[in-house]
Amino acid sequence: MTAAAATQRFIERARTNAVNRAILERLPRLGLADCWLVAGCLFQTIWNVRSHRPPDEGIRDYDIFYFDGSDLSYEAEDREIRRAAALFADLGVAVELKNQARVHLWYSKRFGPGYPQLRSSRDGIDRFLVSCTCVGLRPDEDGTIELYAPFGLDELEKGILRPNPNNLRGDRFVEKAESYRARWPWLTIASA
Repeated sequence: MTAAAATQRFIERARTNAVNRAILERLPRLGLADCWLVAGCLFQTIWNVRSHRPPDEGIRDYDIFYFDGSDLSYEAEDREIRRAAALFADLGVAVELKNQARVHLWYSKRFGPGYPQLRSSRDGIDRFLVSCTCVGLRPDEDGTIELYAPFGLDELEKGILRPNPNNLRGDRFVEKAESYRARWPWLTIASA
């Protein structure tokens, strides 16, 4: 399969989840810079579809990243969180909006030291613990959907869980990978 075909297939499968589809349609209304639907709501939808389950089965939340370095206060981020909550309230799901420009301010208190100051939302996507889960979708001005997958889609499709070399945290990787395998037993855990 060509890269373009794999990209199109990923987008189509991610959009089989009605919540993903609605968020992608509405996301431009927020007017946030460098704004992406990311992570679990995407790769879990792909794994659910592959497992012949409902596309949204077991998805706890829907993560959105944006990047605004002009105001790193929690208050500024909270204003955007509240706007997003209002925009997506009718979907009946938890939507988690995070300004990637300020992650370095709180990450070490929650997950441990060593998180750099990011320069974009893509930098945040690049740092998910499991490399095949580093995916994001962004609607462009013309209505097309852009995919960002720095490690490609092959291992995501095959269900190969490998530590992300950009964020090596062995204990957290194992915990995360085992959690995924408990829900999708066909996944395999690979070493770095």
